[in-house]
Amino acid sequence: MRWWENQKVSAVWTVLRVWLGVQWLEAGWHKVNDGFDASGFLQGALANATGDHPAVQGWYAEFLKGFALPNVELFNVLIPWGEILVGVGLIVGFMTIPALLAGAFMNLNFLLAGTVSTNPILYTAAIILLFAGRGAYFWGADHWMIPYLKQVFTQHDRKHKKPIVV
Repeated sequence: MRWWENQKVSAVWTVLRVWLGVQWLEAGWHKVNDGFDASGFLQGALANATGDHPAVQGWYAEFLKGFALPNVELFNVLIPWGEILVGVGLIVGFMTIPALLAGAFMNLNFLLAGTVSTNPILYTAAIILLFAGRGAYFWGADHWMIPYLKQVFTQHDRKHKKPIVV
């Protein structure tokens, strides 16, 4: 086992993972409870795509104008509930890697839209935890769920003699 995946070091990753999860859960919770409309955010990002040194690159502004704004109602649901799901997943350590990837993807999109805020910190924490591998979820539900699911798929594979790609 690599040093960053051992039981003692995993405690550090757990603290970071839970902290990151709380950040996501709080962000999503406020959006769900207070109401969320991404229209203003998207319009602001488009306004930052002009000038000599735009905060938002032209290709991303085209994505916002051509896809995000016409589908803003979808984003009004996906963003807050995505934040909540990422937060819960990270706090309990369930589906940790997908939650980290989803969180990092959202942070990257917020950064591309010209919003710095805490996004670089949250993005960096997600990347560090992704590199920690199994150490990131040693103290979480995935520690027990992943071996169980591997066993279930292996038994299914033997029973049906069909390969299952996981």
